Amino acid sequence: MAVKEVFLVSPRGFCGGVVRAIDVVEECLQLFGAPVYVKHEIVHNKHVVNDLRQKGAIFVEEISEIPADAVAIYSAHGVSPSVRAEAKEKRLRTIDATCPLVTKIHLEVQRFAKEGNEIVYIGHKGHPEAVGVLGIRPDITQLVESVSDVQRLNVRDPKKLACLTQTTLSVDETMEIVQALQERFPKIQSPPAKDICYATTNRQEAIKEMAKRVQLVLVVGSKNSSNSNRLVETAKSQGIPAHLVDDASGILSEWLHGVERVGVSAGASAPEKFVQEVVQYFERQGATLQPLMVIDEHVKFAMPRELVQLKGKN
Repeated sequence: MAVKEVFLVSPRGFCGGVVRAIDVVEECLQLFGAPVYVKHEIVHNKHVVNDLRQKGAIFVEEISEIPADAVAIYSAHGVSPSVRAEAKEKRLRTIDATCPLVTKIHLEVQRFAKEGNEIVYIGHKGHPEAVGVLGIRPDITQLVESVSDVQRLNVRDPKKLACLTQTTLSVDETMEIVQALQERFPKIQSPPAKDICYATTNRQEAIKEMAKRVQLVLVVGSKNSSNSNRLVETAKSQGIPAHLVDDASGILSEWLHGVERVGVSAGASAPEKFVQEVVQYFERQGATLQPLMVIDEHVKFAMPRELVQLKGKN
């Protein structure tokens, strides 16, 4: 039985923060020439990183790996104050490509801390976004990854407690953790707006809608992409088998046995080029394309001020 229909959902793929981050690296390469250094992968996608590496970007995990006086770009995931201090000490010319929605979380940490609150941060241990947030006020911030973590929390004052979340989490799972926090700490403060970013939320909602129509979901994205993995989990939570692939070469024939309708989406850091390759894989076998618009998304972010100023001088 061959696949007859391939549903291509929107929104999918690049979000405003990812477009901005990639543009920052490319503009820095044009302004300063190669090499420019990037703290961590600019976004979590192997194709994007390899393309920028070929153009002259060098990706490092530690500021100590960057030569003094070089150009250093902070990735979309954000960095801690200690990283900024180390970069300043090395006299690096820094350009901040942190997603504005991650920057919002950093500002909320500072605001809650100034008000005397202890902070519970819902996120994934070791993820660069979480590392950056936890590094702002590690003395008053605790990480939780699950409902069971909530039960193990020890806080100084339950009445002076605030909750923040990583931007790329599963909406449904995060709500479960938030509810557990609210049950255990009724006075806990939530942020004024949702921390989980619009793109993560929209793509998960789109997957849920698409799952009503298909027998299998393929998500284009890299294994280290948190939001891409959450899309796979979202499809599975709807009872639909789902797999993460970097491109069409990752599709396994055994996934397609007995499948007539396949749904395709992409994580927020996955280039559209590789989404289209997956669609064409099925079209070559005779499948009909079925576009599925769930949410119309048009969000753009301004480039970093320091980069705009540099461009103005050139």
